[in-house]
Amino acid sequence: MWIEENNKLSTDLKFTDFIRAFAFMTEVAVHAEKQNHHPKWTNVYNQIKIELTTHDAGNTVTEKDRKLAETIAKIYERYKN
Repeated sequence: MWIEENNKLSTDLKFTDFIRAFAFMTEVAVHAEKQNHHPKWTNVYNQIKIELTTHDAGNTVTEKDRKLAETIAKIYERYKN
């Protein structure tokens, strides 16, 4: 699900519709806030692109990114097509 390259973790996710994609983003936002680590993401209709990197570590992948990526993967299991 996640690809690590160019000092970031990234993934492209697809959902059945916009409502499902937005619900997923809302749930991820709650967890990101709790972890104090926020993704760079874009949403167009039923597709979401996410990039994770740690700004405080010189924009590289750290354990914070891996932890949030794991959380996102678990959430996606409930929302995916």
